[in-house]
Amino acid sequence: MATDFFERQADARRNTKWLIAMFVLAVIAVVGSTFVLTAVVVTAADRHGQVRLDVPLLASAAALTLILVGTLYKMAQLAGGGTVIAERLGGRRVYPNTNDPVERRVLNVVEEMALASGVPVPPVFMLSSEEGINAFAAGYSPSDAVVGITRGCAQQLTRDQLQGVVAHEFSHILNGDMRLNLRLIGVLHGILLMGLVGREVLRFASYSGGGRSDRERRNDAGAYVFFIGLAFMVLGFVGLFIGNLIKAAASRQREYLADASAVQFTRNPEGIAGALKRIGAAVFGSKIASPRAAEASHMYFAEGISTLFASHPPLTDRIRRVDPQWDGVYPPALPADAVVGFGRDGVGALVEGTPADGRQDVYGKPVPVEVVRHAVDQVANPTELHREYVRELIAAMPPAVTQAAHEPYGARAVIFASLIDQDADVRAAQLRVLEKAADANVYELTLKLMPAVNQLDVRALLPLVDMTLPALRALSSSQYEEFNKCFAYLVQADQRLGLFEWTLHQILLRHLRPQFEKVRPPQVRYYGLQQLGSQVSVLLSTLAHASQHDDDLAFQAGAKHVGEVSVELLPREACSVGQLDAALRELRQAAPKLRARLVDATAACICADLDVSVEEGELLRAICDMLNCPMPPLLAGQRVSPSLFAAGMDR
Repeated sequence: MATDFFERQADARRNTKWLIAMFVLAVIAVVGSTFVLTAVVVTAADRHGQVRLDVPLLASAAALTLILVGTLYKMAQLAGGGTVIAERLGGRRVYPNTNDPVERRVLNVVEEMALASGVPVPPVFMLSSEEGINAFAAGYSPSDAVVGITRGCAQQLTRDQLQGVVAHEFSHILNGDMRLNLRLIGVLHGILLMGLVGREVLRFASYSGGGRSDRERRNDAGAYVFFIGLAFMVLGFVGLFIGNLIKAAASRQREYLADASAVQFTRNPEGIAGALKRIGAAVFGSKIASPRAAEASHMYFAEGISTLFASHPPLTDRIRRVDPQWDGVYPPALPADAVVGFGRDGVGALVEGTPADGRQDVYGKPVPVEVVRHAVDQVANPTELHREYVRELIAAMPPAVTQAAHEPYGARAVIFASLIDQDADVRAAQLRVLEKAADANVYELTLKLMPAVNQLDVRALLPLVDMTLPALRALSSSQYEEFNKCFAYLVQADQRLGLFEWTLHQILLRHLRPQFEKVRPPQVRYYGLQQLGSQVSVLLSTLAHASQHDDDLAFQAGAKHVGEVSVELLPREACSVGQLDAALRELRQAAPKLRARLVDATAACICADLDVSVEEGELLRAICDMLNCPMPPLLAGQRVSPSLFAAGMDR
């Protein structure tokens, strides 16, 4: 199933091209119809029946300009990613240190799902005024994704049902659906703008005619304005009708796929089925009351508005696909106090049902070579096993660290503490720099957290980085600049920063920058690895030199997976972290199936000596993150795909 991720990524790209093609056809149809309709109207209005092309051409040019300007304007407006959508729908940012038990429960579920998926923990927005049961995920990539939850969804669903909804939304994050959804909003806005402008032109024509003489009212120019406005309005709404057809066609199959992925993730069909049944039984259903609800209707968990062409499959069909035995009866709604309580999701409750000896369950098992070798099958393929692992992982962390990671001050201190070197001289230099550059409270907290952070198992570091992101995204611009400077100072002071530690903190900055800086969404530029031979050489050589086994053996094991690409084992001095960073920036712009081969090669390089350390397993996950291939934790007991790796590493 793992390669399905790369196939779904490729499908998302094909769907984007299909959307662009449909948009071009819709624009041609609307502009062409504007020309024909305007020509007919102008000819009919002319007292001599003379055919004129100047006015129809002008109207067509105006229609085309409106559509393109409207589309470009909306896309520029949405450049901020998921946060823009959430705020436009009336969403309020839920901060990680909230004391509201309803909000705390949502944050816990989202965090658990994100860490189990191997993606950054996204910010959560609560649509507090919405009583319907609904949710959405929005953004261009996992780095700028947000999850929106209506108050009705948070209050009326049990934890299992809420997990089903959130797992559904994480499927959209992992599969690349969000980017297509944002582009769809921009495309439809341009067509809608034409209808709105036509309505205003009609209003102007009717108002301006009141004080004029009969002869002036019969003036051809006035008739032209009126009929052009009518043509714009009619064709604009016809275009919107076509747009809604496109929206429905683009959304329905992806909703079925997301439902199926949620069942796989939670291993609990009743979770998402129960949520869908609650929608059918609820008074407000899944309705979104926001005035801007229509533009994002295709992004919701369930149908958010009433429209002729539904963007989601029928509720009953979705339920029966995950619960074939359903009798068709919706359950009665539960009172809020029967669903939400402090016992399982109250303040400070990060996990539930975790055994007291969680540390032994989490850290006692070695990294299985067979699972690492088949790592590509695990990409974007989280299961219930990963969620249970994450619960144990969090429970095994010192409470002081997990609590600090959820607050802006504490999150900075956690990251700084993880960068402090064990060597006394280096540590002293780092602390001197930090004391001068950082906020005094952050510095003091860093000193307090250092002993606990130093004791963390290596498997906790990547999840901890992801865990701090929501709190770090809540920083002000000045705080972010200060954090960035301190971060750079600490890294520069430690000239011996290890490859794994460097990779972790590059991941942090990569996912944090879109919140504060203008970062272009990821683009695919390479469709063959032949153009990336030098970058692949840097990646495999760096991994080979970092391994504990024979460099040439590790390099050749990885090179077998990159086909006919010319690669060479580079000397150690040619494999600095700066060169690796530059190589990874280029490699993550490769097409999805090419990145699958890179994951294969990386895993083969690490597994060359048939002995995978914990550090190497987590390094693989970190490299995959930097290649935009989110990988859940690699665990014993995971299923592998023998059909894909029938010939082992030599396939």
